[in-house]
Amino acid sequence: MSNAFFATSRDYQAAFSSGLREMLSGYDELGVFILVQANAMIDPLIWDELSGPLRQKFERLSALHTDSRQGGFLDDAKDDRRVFSRLMEIGFDAITPIRLRREGSWELQLNPLRALRPPRMTERRVAGPSAPFNPDDFHFAKPFLRKEIFWRGALEGRDVSLLYNKFPFVRLLGLLVPEARAGRPQFLQQADHEYIWRVAAALRPGLPGVGIGYNSYGACASVNHLHFHLFVRDEALPIAAAHWSHNGGREDYPATCARFDDAQEAWRYIRELHGRKVPYNLIAYPGTLYCLPRAPQGGRELPEWSGGYGWYEMAGGCVPLGEAHYRQLDERQLSDELRAVRSTISI
Repeated sequence: MSNAFFATSRDYQAAFSSGLREMLSGYDELGVFILVQANAMIDPLIWDELSGPLRQKFERLSALHTDSRQGGFLDDAKDDRRVFSRLMEIGFDAITPIRLRREGSWELQLNPLRALRPPRMTERRVAGPSAPFNPDDFHFAKPFLRKEIFWRGALEGRDVSLLYNKFPFVRLLGLLVPEARAGRPQFLQQADHEYIWRVAAALRPGLPGVGIGYNSYGACASVNHLHFHLFVRDEALPIAAAHWSHNGGREDYPATCARFDDAQEAWRYIRELHGRKVPYNLIAYPGTLYCLPRAPQGGRELPEWSGGYGWYEMAGGCVPLGEAHYRQLDERQLSDELRAVRSTISI
């Protein structure tokens, strides 16, 4: 498939939806159902198209899952069985498309399926910004994930796989994995940094609102396998608002945030973070990079409403764990959590 895949937002949206539809019709698997439902919930257009087939598949899989718990044949991963059991308890009609609201400068998202996401390594306390790749751990080159790849090809000179995110939190979210079979850990090299800078610029003409997120190891990366989050949003993330001092405004961002409009200057800063063993989150827009050094994950108890702070949360979003928290969280609490997560090391 050529790079015409990224030619226009309409083409990209159509291919994204088509892949979900094909997965839903082609597999009687709990993990596939969870992935398709979670992605449909993010986008009203996809939900309108797939909510009916999703309901039918839910009823079929519910019967199979009940049989499997009684010794039947349905064989899925333990995490998928656990999540689907919770879905059965909640009921299909209770898992509705996401809701968004603004709370001051911040974006709150009620996303009940993401709240059921297995934590993998996001809750693990880590030392340092890197660890060796372990082929026995979960990674994106596992054979069973091939059906979740909705595009693979050459993009800006590198072979990349683009996979669906199983528990997305922004529209059209894909996991961009360069040279997946190389088995590289989630540790950024200069060539990777420069590559992401080029990719964001190259995709901008066809995909207005495109951006790329990155969680370093120790900054709530859920998988220690080099990957980035490719997303498309109609509205910029809160971190890009003009009133913040890093964008030329007068108000300081609660978390430490460095903005760069030059790739080489940005890399010097990231290299310094590596040397100081400081984890960080990145948000790349065409020609602009936001870098947020932060405290390592696992070093403090999270508030009861938070599942952890990755790049989306550091950029001003929040996915509270439950509707009550979604309704009650206020601007001060969200600002205070960003202050609590920011790095205490001066760079």
